[in-house]
Amino acid sequence: MARKKRSSIEVRNGYHFIVMGEMEIWDGADLALLRETLSRLVETEQQTAVGVDMTFVKYIPSGFFGMLYDYRERGIAVQLSTPQPHVKEMLWFREFFEETSPGVFELQQRGQTSRSTVPANASASAPWLAGDFPRQPPVDVAERDSLNANREFDYAGT
Repeated sequence: MARKKRSSIEVRNGYHFIVMGEMEIWDGADLALLRETLSRLVETEQQTAVGVDMTFVKYIPSGFFGMLYDYRERGIAVQLSTPQPHVKEMLWFREFFEETSPGVFELQQRGQTSRSTVPANASASAPWLAGDFPRQPPVDVAERDSLNANREFDYAGT
């Protein structure tokens, strides 16, 4: 028997929080419901501060954090509330969320922790976009394949 997909919206400190109920594992359908609800809140209702209640969630499908980050890049404030310890240990979470009050985490525009490889105030441009990378000479594919085809490998180690 399929479970009913239910969600509700609660307003907390000016943020419209999506509450998915007591589901511990979100699947693709749950992510689609979240995406649809967030889209309605932002696009139709013109909300500029949204959140997701994470009280019961133990598994998050791929794409969840990226979806939230897309909204953040558009200027929408995004919060998660009361995430489980396992969720707080996820790399994406550690890098981009900052606890702003007990149990409430704000999505930041740039990574914030010491694990970041790029400082929070660094430029977002990649060196290859500006052409600041060493150029490799063109490779003759036929020559490369010919050289590799003539190699002998000794898998026995002798």
